This record gives sequence, C-alpha cells and structure tokens, in this order.
Amino acid sequence: MTVMTPSSRWCEAGEALLPELVALRRSIHEEPELGLRTPLTTAKAKQALEGLPLEIREGGATTGFVAILRGPANGRTVLLRGDMDALPLSEETGLDFSSRVEGAMHACGHDTHVAMLAGAARVLCERRDELAGTVMFMFQPGEEGHHGARHMLDDGLIDPLPDAAFAIHITPNVPTGIIAGRAGPLMAAADRFEIHVKGQGGHASQPHSALDPIPVACEIVTAVQAMVTRTIPAFDPVVVTVARITAGTTNNVIPERAEIEGTIRSFSEHSRKLAHEGLQRLAQHIAAAHKAEAELKLFPGFPVTVSDARAVDLAARVAQELYGEAAWRTMPTPVMGAEDFAYVLQKVPGAMVFLGATPEGGDFRACCALHSNRMVLDERVMPRGVAMHCAFAEAFLREGFAA
Repeated sequence: MTVMTPSSRWCEAGEALLPELVALRRSIHEEPELGLRTPLTTAKAKQALEGLPLEIREGGATTGFVAILRGPANGRTVLLRGDMDALPLSEETGLDFSSRVEGAMHACGHDTHVAMLAGAARVLCERRDELAGTVMFMFQPGEEGHHGARHMLDDGLIDPLPDAAFAIHITPNVPTGIIAGRAGPLMAAADRFEIHVKGQGGHASQPHSALDPIPVACEIVTAVQAMVTRTIPAFDPVVVTVARITAGTTNNVIPERAEIEGTIRSFSEHSRKLAHEGLQRLAQHIAAAHKAEAELKLFPGFPVTVSDARAVDLAARVAQELYGEAAWRTMPTPVMGAEDFAYVLQKVPGAMVFLGATPEGGDFRACCALHSNRMVLDERVMPRGVAMHCAFAEAFLREGFAA
C-alpha cells in the first residue's frame, strides 16, 4: 500500500484540479477587467467557491473580497493572496481564448493567480478538519497601479490582521516549475513624477526674445542621471527613468511649457527620499539658472515589497518537500518591478514567491515577459501553485516560523 505524505497529498490534489484551473483561468482571460472594479472576475471567483464552508467579507472601495476558512483549532491565521485585475493592453497572442475586450488583457498572469487561489481554497476546505487555525483567501483587484491591497486593508477586510501572508506570482521568465524568492527587498517601490517647466513662448527665429523651456527640460533630464549616480549609494540603488517629454506644437514656435514624466524605482525609504529630494532640487535650481520656473509633482506608488526571512525559509522548505531540492531557487537580486502586496507585507510578516511558467518550447531568458501583449504561460504549472498555497497554509498553521 502506498503511503501518501502531506507533500504528495497537496501535489496530487492540485493535479486533479488541472482541468478546472484551466477552465477558470481561460474564462477570466477572455473577459479581463481593469482597476478596482472587477465584477465579472469577482463573480467567477465566487462561483468557483460555491458550496464551500467559507465566510465572505466584502468592502466598498473595491469589488475584492476575502474568504475565510476556520479550522477546528483556534490557532494562527495565515493569508493567501491572488490578484484579479488586467492591464490596458490589446492582446496579440493568437490564443483561442484571447481577450474579447478591446484594450484590456491579462498580461501579468492574474488570471492564473485567481484560478490557483480558488483551487487552493477548494483543496483546503476538503481538509478543513486537519487545519490548526484559520486561512484567509484574499481575492484582490486593482494591483496594476490602483493600490487595491491598500484599499482592502482600509476597508477592514483583513482585520484582525493574520499572523503571516503569502502570495505566488507566476512568470514566464523563470524556468517552468521553479519556485523563486529571496529574503529582504524583493520588488521596488515605484513612484511617478512630473516636472512642468514654464518659460515664455515666442518666434523660433528670435529665441533671445523668448524663454525656451525645451533646453531647460533637456538639462534637467541629463542632470537627473548624474544625480542618481553621484548622490545615491550604489548598494541601495535607485533607477530614475524619464519616459516622456512633451513640448511645442510646430517647427517655428518656441513653446511656453515643457513637461517631463517618468518613474522612480527604489529599494529603501532612505534612497527613495534621496531621489525625491534630488529631483526637487534639480528642477527648481536648473530652471532658476535659466530664469525659468519648474514645478515637481510626485505621485507616490507602491512601497518596497519586503519578504520576511523566516517566511522565505518556510517557502523554500515547502517547495523542496513538494518538488525536490532543485525546485527552489534563491534570487541573487531583487527586481525593479513593483507590487502592491507590499502593503500587506508592511503590516504582516510573509513572502511573495515567483512560479516559473515558460511556454512549452520557449526560452525563459528570451520569451515575452510579463506586461507584454504577446505574453503566454504554461498552464500546466498551475497545480504547483495550488499545492504551494496549501502547503504554505498547512506548514505555517502547524508550526509558525519555528522550523
């Protein structure tokens, strides 16, 4: 007789759900929704949970919800999160289940996150009597720049706070089936900025009678890169990217204004503050040196996503117990992308990990990345996401971070 270990139990349960996971993922993929209001996706997630012994919490700021599974023991509480919203892209994958919504696409794998979390909820509900505490399943919209996690926290949907929190992010740029993570900063804080330079318009043939804002804007752009490399520590890095410069209407008119727009990526509040202060200083004083004016507008984005070392140790151990030692990969460096699960990890110790899903026959180093309108994933890894969610919950409820 074959004895089923806890690890193999989660793996087999996940594999058994593969057809359901694929069907749910594809249904969500065909009807992507943007921002904080994702009623169709929310309805599909709830339908997948129908008949399960779950308590549902909803708030007013979003269409997100938290489903709570209470085990027989009054022990710890662990949160598992999946995000639900799509990106404003027009899909060009050629898939049979491509987006039917013009200008919206699941290009970041959130469709798989919903399917994997719903699958984990079903599996854990079937083993409710074995749980040593409570599991919260967080179905969250508005991750793509809309601060959905913060809104759900503000709505009190995760109150009282759990003892730990975990999230899985699928990606085609990690080898298929590999689970990757790291302790400390995992993803960057991402802030947006605008610099409005005001000069004085005039005829292009008489620049001395005008005050051209374009050279001022160009000087600011160049100075920003020198500021980053000369005032911010190399071991606490910042990336400032100017992604848009707008000025003028035609070839023979000096415009009144020029606008600069970009992003600031950082891995600590210290370097983040240095970058903000540096931009303000450059904009103000470079403009003043040319008798122009400049106004900096900062739009704070997500904070740094920081994974707790104890949670990462638990994730690594769980991944290796489930799929062998080679299944876990410690990331040597963080990535400059941003993630609003950071809001949860500011309040609760936990971790986010990446699950590799390179399309069959593809090269993880060269295939279309997340946020590409040609990004595709290998759906066959979704059972691993289900098993990992279940094992995270079981291990933490049983032993916390003690092991």
